[in-house]
Order: sequence, then structure tokens, then C-alpha cells
Amino acid sequence: MGLTSRLMEQRSATTTLKDPAKWLVDWFGGSTTSAGMQVTADSARRITAVWAAIKIISESVASLPCFVYKRRPDGKGKDRLPKNPLHSLLHDQPNPWQTSFEWREMMQGHLCLRGNAYSEILYDGRGGIRALVPLHPDRLRVYDLTREGIGEQPLVYEYLPSNGPSRFLFFDEVLHMKGMSDDGLVGLSPIGEFRETLGLSLGTEAYAARFFGNYANPGGVLTHPKTLSKEAVTRLRDQWEQKHMGVENAHKVAILEEGLTWQAIGINPKDSQLIDSRKFSVSEIARIFRVPPHMLADLDRATFSNIEQQSIDFVKNTLRPWLVRWEQRLALSLLTPKERGDGLFIEFNVDGLLRGDIKSRYDAYAVGRQWGWLSPNDVRGLENMNPRDDEDGDAYHEPMNMQSSNDPSEPAPAEPSPGAKP
Repeated sequence: MGLTSRLMEQRSATTTLKDPAKWLVDWFGGSTTSAGMQVTADSARRITAVWAAIKIISESVASLPCFVYKRRPDGKGKDRLPKNPLHSLLHDQPNPWQTSFEWREMMQGHLCLRGNAYSEILYDGRGGIRALVPLHPDRLRVYDLTREGIGEQPLVYEYLPSNGPSRFLFFDEVLHMKGMSDDGLVGLSPIGEFRETLGLSLGTEAYAARFFGNYANPGGVLTHPKTLSKEAVTRLRDQWEQKHMGVENAHKVAILEEGLTWQAIGINPKDSQLIDSRKFSVSEIARIFRVPPHMLADLDRATFSNIEQQSIDFVKNTLRPWLVRWEQRLALSLLTPKERGDGLFIEFNVDGLLRGDIKSRYDAYAVGRQWGWLSPNDVRGLENMNPRDDEDGDAYHEPMNMQSSNDPSEPAPAEPSPGAKP
């Protein structure tokens, strides 16, 4: 039996309609939450806070410069390799129809929503990589052949296209980015893990839409001095709703006849907490994606003094873990063992995101120049300026009181004369 047949048999044995696999449940719309809402990656994306959080993280990762470097033999520095073929793929264009920004934004969006992102690695005839083609995470299944006792390949990916038969890709043919995992094969989907929280948010939004759309909360009671028939009650209610239901009819003047009176009723306390519930949902979503609330337009506890620090915390505590995942996976999947052994690695540059205000930057530059670890050209490079043409552009200051004891310019101690007493 061939590898493909054995894999298909394995998939059928582990997935039944009575006990469907998680991917099959998600494929058909996901399970219903306690709030009565079906939560999938696509429906969760319609929550404004989820959309904003994913956009913030994805666009931040996509906008950062990504370079291929080589460590220097002495281990004390690194050199950028702009002529390396991977540089063009990662920095400019990974495939014929996407820019680097678009590709990385898509991949990071898949990671945030589904916990996994995939791209097929296409090779040229010489063993080099010519393109990275994104694959939708919902259409891939991962098999560990060594655990199943089927073969020696570590992982095999089954791709299920929208039309046509499935096809299998081997480990070295797929760039698989994954979030936190509990089995090492696939990442956990934030949407799946927090389905109830997001279902509550979807339910709150749906209730709010109905509340304001058809004025579901009764603003008062109509009272008639006589007993009305069932038909009269129905006709009166329909006429009243036709004239006063809906946001567009709110606050219109009502004309009451035949002794009808209107008794206003205050808004239900449960409904008065609707806005608070929606704010709580924003905080919960910010917590799920580890995005500062002020970046989701929740400014209740933000001040001018702490927003800058929160933005730096976003880079360190939110972006940095994602970037490390990217860097390590790109190196493992796109660089050969020999290239990694020769010191090649891939790294994002986050310096631009960590820059403070202009006064803080200039004060830091002044300290660096004064104590000798920054040259004028170092400072100009950090400010995205061209280097100076004169030789002093690369000069480093060295404070007199901080000169090395091994400085050859210092006179050597005098040798004692022959016969002198020690």
C-alpha cells in the first residue's frame, strides 16, 4: 500500500461522524457557545476589537525590515547579506503576486486567528528557493508518520483544495508557522480556546443591533380606560410599532386618542449595562491577544504619561515573541544546515519601534557619543540619515578618565637601573 493510501486510511480511522475531529467541526461552522452564537475564525474576525488586534499585530510584523545576516568569524558582529536570494523573498517579494508586506500580513493574520500559518516552498532546479506560496490553514492537515508507524518522514501535510483531490507535501516543502502547541504538531487556535468569550462578545453585539434596530426595549406602557378585544389590542400594537419602532422613529410626537395614556418605563438595568458589557469584551480581547487596550481605542485608563511606555511594552511583550517564532522557523525551514553552520540567520529590525520622543533620543545619543560607544555615523544611521563623508564620521570619543590601562600611548614604566635597590 502506498503512502497516500495509508494516510487516507489513517484519516478515515480517526475521524467519524459520531466523533468528528476538531478540524471537521470547524469546517462546518464550529460548535455553538453558551451565548447561542457559533464562533469560527471568520465570525470572530467581525468583532471590531478582534479585527483591530489582529490588524495591529499583523501590520506591525509585516512592516518591520527583515534581513538575512551572517555572523562574523570572531563572533563580535554581523554583516547583512542583501545579495542572498532569501533577502529578495523575505524583504521584497515572496511570490509573483504578493509583496513581502502582504505575505507577512496574511501569514501573521492566520497565526493570530487560527494558530497556524502555512506556505508551500517552491524550489528551483538548483536546490534554491524561488517562491513561498501561502496555503489556507483550514485546508491543511498534519500527520506525524513516525508516531503513526507509517514511515520515516517526520511530518507530512495533506492539502485539501476547494476543487480536486487532496495532495501531500513533505516536511521540507512547507513553511509552517505555529503558535503555542500542546502536541508539537499544530498550534492552538486562540479563537477555539476562547470560543465562549468571543461568543459572548458576538452575542452582545447582536443584542445591541436588535435593541437599537427595532427598539426591542419597551419605553413605556399604553393604557386604555376600557377593556379592548384581542383584535383591538393587536391592531393598536401594530399601529404603534409602525409609527414609533426603530431608531429612525425615535422621539417622534405621539398623538393619543380615546382616553389612551402613556406611562414611561425606565430602561431595564440589564440593558443599561450593555455598554459596560461591550467595554468588558474589549478588555478581554485585548488580554487574549496581549494588545494594550489603548491600541484598541479603549482609553479609559490611559494617560499621556503611560501610553509611550505601553507602546514599548507592546514591542517587548507582544511583538517580540512573535518575531522570535518567525526568525527561528524561517531559519529552520529556509536555511540549509550548512548555511546555519556557516553563521547565516534571519532577523527583524525593531529599532524603529523602540524609539522614544525626539528629546529622549537626542539625550541618549549624547550619552553614547560622550562615553564612546556611538559615532556620528552611528547616530545618523539610527535617525535614517546618510553618513558623513569625512573621516570623522566614524570616529569614537574616549573620555580621558576612561582610557584603557593597556593603551599603548601611555608611557611604559621606567626600568630600574642596574644595582638599584628595590
